[in-house]
Amino acid sequence: MTAETLVQEVFLSLGNIPTRLIGIKGHILQAKLEKPQHNSWWKMATRVLQTSCSGLYQATNKGRAKGHVTAVIRGLSASHNRNREDSWFKSLFVRKVDPRKDAHSHLLAKKEDNNLYKIQFHNVKPECLEAYNKLCDEVLPSIHNDKNYPCELVGTWNTWYGEQDQAVHLWRYRGGYPALTEVMNKLKNNKEFLEYRNERGKMLLSRRNQLLLEFSFWNEPVPRDGPNIYELRSYQLRPGTMIEWGNYWARAISYRQHNREAVGGFFSQIGNLYMVHHLWAYKDLQSREDTRNAAWQHEGWDEVVYYTVPLIQHMESRIMIPLKASPLNFWRKLL
Repeated sequence: MTAETLVQEVFLSLGNIPTRLIGIKGHILQAKLEKPQHNSWWKMATRVLQTSCSGLYQATNKGRAKGHVTAVIRGLSASHNRNREDSWFKSLFVRKVDPRKDAHSHLLAKKEDNNLYKIQFHNVKPECLEAYNKLCDEVLPSIHNDKNYPCELVGTWNTWYGEQDQAVHLWRYRGGYPALTEVMNKLKNNKEFLEYRNERGKMLLSRRNQLLLEFSFWNEPVPRDGPNIYELRSYQLRPGTMIEWGNYWARAISYRQHNREAVGGFFSQIGNLYMVHHLWAYKDLQSREDTRNAAWQHEGWDEVVYYTVPLIQHMESRIMIPLKASPLNFWRKLL
């Protein structure tokens, strides 16, 4: 029995699996049986099963493969009935992580600095967007440039594609939570900022924020030459999967550095929890398309995507344009 035959028998023998996995099984088989010229999914599934189920292949070589496969599947199916969340398919396709008992923020965040980030989402009244942008361009740089405030404006944008009439601001606090507290206390006595906040309040429909840490394997966001557009990809992960996400992306980020498109990667500490934000820079939308397609030419990228998709509950993409005051360059023209 060949490896491919064994893979087919494993998938065709699955009777008691989660409904959401049926499409995966069908896609893998279809890739081999109907579209052999595009069989990357099939090759990947075969490779994963060869690695994860070496015991099954040993049984095959002894001539007892079929009976062992059936017995293992029945046992795994029973385990699935006892606990859906720890199904056999999860243990088969998700890499085990270091079982150290420590907060994921300690395991994933940078150790050499103590930076804390705040991301703000402001939904602006459509008729007030231009005035809002002008107000931000006038006031935010003064805070950014004041050495008495241990904070920096990393970037400020309007959403171009995604949620409309929205502004996104990203701040960095060098010194962590104490720096954040110091800035907040000083702003209470900053007359210019208090006037700005009062005027801003008249222009907003809603606002929210999150406090973030940066992944240790991402480069720190720094000013760069433009013009660029930016993409903020936000992922709501299943609780308990942040370390797994970090393990996979620590390897995956090397596939996405060739055009300097990687700007920053963050995970939430306060606000929506188990939220990840990846920030990317591109020359334009066509450059974004070309760069993302090129990643699939690197061996291993397909596996990273395959493993991380099951960790996601919800995802969102914003294409953003920097405001004039944004340190991450300026791109303003009629669109």
